[in-house]
Amino acid sequence: MNFLEEKNISGHLQIVKVYKSGEEEVLLDDSNIIVSGMGAGLSLLFAANYGLGTNTIGRFQIGKFQVGLSGPPAGGVTSSIQELSGPLTSISEYGLGSNLVLEDLVPLGVPGLTSLGSQTFARIPASKITRIGESSVRYTLVLDEEACNGITRGGNDAPINEIGLFMNNPLGSSPEQPILVAYRTFSDIYKTSDFSLIFRWTINF
Repeated sequence: MNFLEEKNISGHLQIVKVYKSGEEEVLLDDSNIIVSGMGAGLSLLFAANYGLGTNTIGRFQIGKFQVGLSGPPAGGVTSSIQELSGPLTSISEYGLGSNLVLEDLVPLGVPGLTSLGSQTFARIPASKITRIGESSVRYTLVLDEEACNGITRGGNDAPINEIGLFMNNPLGSSPEQPILVAYRTFSDIYKTSDFSLIFRWTINF
């Protein structure tokens, strides 16, 4: 039995398209993959030498996300995934006029907690993180009407079709180095200014 199975950690993702009229359409309502980065991050949290000081616990909270364009990794969707197949590559692709708070950081990969290449991340506002039970937390990720519109690859319109949740900074690095903890692919969505996308992602610890 591995660490994640022992701790019985699971997740569920609902994706909702919200039109300007207020009409909603549920695009996905299904479980997600908890990846090995979750086990690595929690192992560091539980390690005695890291403790739980005032400035420590925030490092292990889930506070960032990415969306991507390349769908399932070449090796399939497994718990060994360390990064999205095709994360958006710039702040402008996420949308300069959107409400997202964005930053470029160098994430961690496992095993070995090695550094990956620089990538763009969106922060999850504290107001969008809600405890819904003794051991469940819901993260509400919003791609507003101005976010992720008109993305192209090779001169063609490119749909978003993958998303990942990241633990903030398990090694306490400066600048922060997030690590992927949950991942999900979904059917192609060609994002336009006609609608927002809401990702309601619940993690059960």
